[in-house]
Amino acid sequence: MRSRHTLSTIAMALACAGPQPSRADEALPLTSVTITGHYNNAVGSSDAASEGSIRAELIASRPALRTGELLEFVPGMIVTQHSGDGKANQYFLRGFNLDHGSDFATFVDGMPINMRSHAHGQGYSDLNFLIPELVQRIDYKKGTYFADEGDFASAGAAHIRLADQLKQGLASVTLGSFGYQRGVLADSFGAAGGTLLYGLELNRNNGPWDVPERVRKASATVRYSRGGKDEGDSVTAMAYRNSWSATDQIPLRAVQSGQLGRYASLDASDGGDSDRYSLAYAMHKRSAASQFALDAFLLRSTLNLFSNFSYRLDYPEQGDQFRQSERRTVAGLNAAQTWIVTMGGLDMRNKIGVQTRYDKLAPIGLYSTIARATTGTVREDRLRETSAGLYAENVTQWSPALRSIAGLRYDDFRFDVDSSIAGNSGKASAHIVAPKLSLIVGPWNKTEYFLNYGKGFHSNDARGATQTRLADGTASAPVTPLVATRGAEIGMRSELIPGLQSSLALWRLNIASELLFVGDAGVTEPSRASRRSGIEWNNHYTAAPWLLFDLDLAVSRARYVQHGPEGDFIPGALNRVLSFGATVNDLGRWYGGFELRHFGPRPLTEDNSVRSASTTLATLRAGYQFSPRTSLTLDVFNLFDKQASDIDYFYTSRLAGEAAEGVADLHFHPVEPRSLRLTLNHRF
Repeated sequence: MRSRHTLSTIAMALACAGPQPSRADEALPLTSVTITGHYNNAVGSSDAASEGSIRAELIASRPALRTGELLEFVPGMIVTQHSGDGKANQYFLRGFNLDHGSDFATFVDGMPINMRSHAHGQGYSDLNFLIPELVQRIDYKKGTYFADEGDFASAGAAHIRLADQLKQGLASVTLGSFGYQRGVLADSFGAAGGTLLYGLELNRNNGPWDVPERVRKASATVRYSRGGKDEGDSVTAMAYRNSWSATDQIPLRAVQSGQLGRYASLDASDGGDSDRYSLAYAMHKRSAASQFALDAFLLRSTLNLFSNFSYRLDYPEQGDQFRQSERRTVAGLNAAQTWIVTMGGLDMRNKIGVQTRYDKLAPIGLYSTIARATTGTVREDRLRETSAGLYAENVTQWSPALRSIAGLRYDDFRFDVDSSIAGNSGKASAHIVAPKLSLIVGPWNKTEYFLNYGKGFHSNDARGATQTRLADGTASAPVTPLVATRGAEIGMRSELIPGLQSSLALWRLNIASELLFVGDAGVTEPSRASRRSGIEWNNHYTAAPWLLFDLDLAVSRARYVQHGPEGDFIPGALNRVLSFGATVNDLGRWYGGFELRHFGPRPLTEDNSVRSASTTLATLRAGYQFSPRTSLTLDVFNLFDKQASDIDYFYTSRLAGEAAEGVADLHFHPVEPRSLRLTLNHRF
């Protein structure tokens, strides 16, 4: 049970704490909590029932078909793909089809992953550059209740932390179905008074597709760190390159008629290439009652995506393929100062922080193409987007069983766009103020209760903020640059049953303008105001030192609150998620696990007349430890070989020989069939 501490007791707890990462959003604890197992979700460890952490041990024990599935450790999150595996994943959470990350903020060691004003979709979050073996933990939050979370964090946020040091070096080789090959080499060692960590990943994959995916991926990470829990810093360099062919979603009518197989493509030249290079610096300095932390980062990336969602609707002869392309530079800095004081006999933790970011895109463009050869420029822009966020937070321990968290956040954005379309160049600015308030009561009988409220926001594409006409010359009004969101949550967390960590949350989120993915255009567009509500029940049970169980259930409802004649359902809004996992460790020389995930049907049109089917998939892992250093692991994905969809859309497309106006139809990207991967790991 958690208890209130005097400042001297807090200082003692801090002195005995384990090493802390040097991140600008870390906070000094007012209270001490003992954490065991694979989770950091104990009573007293969070400020909301839907907040928690996942440790490296659990991450290593669960198989993942794709790198982006790291985010499926966030309870209620579903990660899929509607294109090639070099592209950012498709994310679902809390009644959202988040597209590629529009309302869920993702960070790696303080560096933002969501890309603003992106060539393909607002908030684009590509995690393919990550080497999962280097991840130390994932801290997740949901909702708009946290002062240190800004743009894109309305549905939630995940902070992925990389390790400063590995217990042992790792050499790993994986071979699998459909030409899958992966190799990883990672280690850390003392150097120049600190620790040098490195990781290298090489990956090839063709996939089950009729047009081989031809993934050619390379990722590298090098980090130098020094110091310890009280004072330290680090420098991290990351590099990533990838190229691939893509099989995008295909029309159901073509599969039902026998014209196409489930894994066929209508444009064999779809695909893309991407690269990403970053340099980051982090430092922290802490004492018994204060802490200062800073992150600074510089990022260069390029992306070319070749897609054809409507096939021959606009250009019957040459086809509708287009290229979305960008060359981006991002720079930013996060700094936070935290201190603990006693006022009027009450223990308080105060925190102030600043977060800045600068994005330069030169150029960002949309081009018509044939077999990846450019045939015309639809639009090409050069833009600069700058933001600064300031926040303050106060945590007060009013009694042993009551604490409050009050926060206030201010964000200011500036947009500068130079467009190839006359009338679309210009400058714009916007700001938003966001209050936050949380009350935490308990614990009583190893149970605590939460009440959370907050205002948040997401930014819209800078090009929309200055736009006065469309590419075809039609007049268009600029969109609102910053869109307000408001959320509230009532929850509880309990450890009343020995070995079981259980949390329950009832939540609601209002959005002033929905970001909606338009399938036949491949972009996100602002839409009407909306409201979502739901309930989440998460359970982590340690049945024995060698046996863990997880059961997560999320149910939600999403509707437009501004009535439209076309209907009030939000296309793609997920209504339920169920996941179950069982993990076996150290059962003699054997280990393994089983996972089941289910996500329910979704409306695909505003009037709910067309709906997707649900998807249920199972994964099996079995492994054998030959020695303390060497192991062999077999992963089986889609264990029961289900024929289901990763994603479904409903829109108009045209196949060869069809009427000029095209056919409105369901378009789907199938899940991959049963596949096996065999991994040999050696520690050194």
